[in-house]
Amino acid sequence: MAEHAEHAAYPVGLRLSGRRVVVLGGGQVAQRRLPSLVAAGADVLLISPSAKPSVEAMADTGEIRWERRRYESGDLADAWYALISTDDPEANAAASQEAEDRRVWCVRSDDAEAATAWTPATGRSEGVTVAVLTGRDPRRSAAVRDAIVEGLRDGTLAAPHHRARATGVALVGGGPGDPDLITVRGRRLLAEADVVIADRLGPRDLLAELPPHVEVIDAAKIPYGRFMAQEAINNALIEHARAGKAVVRLKGGDPYVFGRGMEELQALAEAGIPCTVVPGISSSISVPSAAGIPVTHRGVAQEFTVVSGHVAPDDERSTVDWAALARLRGTVVVLMGVENSGAIAATLIAHGRGADTPVAVVQEGTTAAQRRVDATLGTLGETVRAEGVRPPAVIVIGDVVAVNPAP
Repeated sequence: MAEHAEHAAYPVGLRLSGRRVVVLGGGQVAQRRLPSLVAAGADVLLISPSAKPSVEAMADTGEIRWERRRYESGDLADAWYALISTDDPEANAAASQEAEDRRVWCVRSDDAEAATAWTPATGRSEGVTVAVLTGRDPRRSAAVRDAIVEGLRDGTLAAPHHRARATGVALVGGGPGDPDLITVRGRRLLAEADVVIADRLGPRDLLAELPPHVEVIDAAKIPYGRFMAQEAINNALIEHARAGKAVVRLKGGDPYVFGRGMEELQALAEAGIPCTVVPGISSSISVPSAAGIPVTHRGVAQEFTVVSGHVAPDDERSTVDWAALARLRGTVVVLMGVENSGAIAATLIAHGRGADTPVAVVQEGTTAAQRRVDATLGTLGETVRAEGVRPPAVIVIGDVVAVNPAP
């Protein structure tokens, strides 16, 4: 074996589905390696007098077969791959020799030099398997693996597809504004996009990181002509997807929280275009959190309600039951309510919510321009005008506003 150890290992991916794999030893090594073998579809036989609880559970559920005994000569018959990890050096050596005689690729946890195969540090991201070997330095292998997988997941390491891709659109929730608060999947899809149609409230800093070939379209500047704004956006999504491009619709917050995501999904479905929805962190909870406000707190608020303030309470288009909302004792979070803040406060007071209820208005939450303005329900409208608060801003109404970090 020593003469072979001088040469670099030859990397290969084993297709073990339905093939016999023998694992000797039910300790920590088996605990770590068995899930991957099961995921590969291998027919796993564990031979060990005892096993870790998690390994035993895999046998109990039928994921692996377990023979509760020590290794015996002949156990590797008909095996394609063997993992030797017992605490008996003599048994390990004997099993390793049997693997050599039977030409079974064999990994040894106690003596890598005596093995015929090494296990790489592996990771997976959206159909890509990363396997890293650095010889006798497993920690470095793991570090390199982690760096590559993280880059693939967050989109900082671009890996474009070169084979045909299915036409489709991804509705991506970009979060409240801070580019670090987009989901890992959302960032990866951005890195793979050919066209990005973005809202004003999406994380704009991420757009600057896109490769030069990516077409970035400001949804607010799409020519509407005879179409209404949303219809024009829907048509743009369909047009670019039908052209065979990977399209990302980047929206602020979450696509389904006052984001018209379902309208876009319905239009794409009607056009026969597949759509992936990637949830985002809603500003209704993240912006208060960034400003030090918990929307719920033990002994203070056991519920919170999120409403749109886009239309005034007395507008016939409003579907909010403001009278019922005023009777609730929990937190009320109002999105898109700056312009109608005075009318909203007056309506809540008229239906019984106390004028002294604490209120906070958080403008440009989670971004470098974030600022918090405090008021009461009775002074909300006046304070918003006096402080020059502008959208986007989140209004938080309730006793949680007065909860301080110090107990």
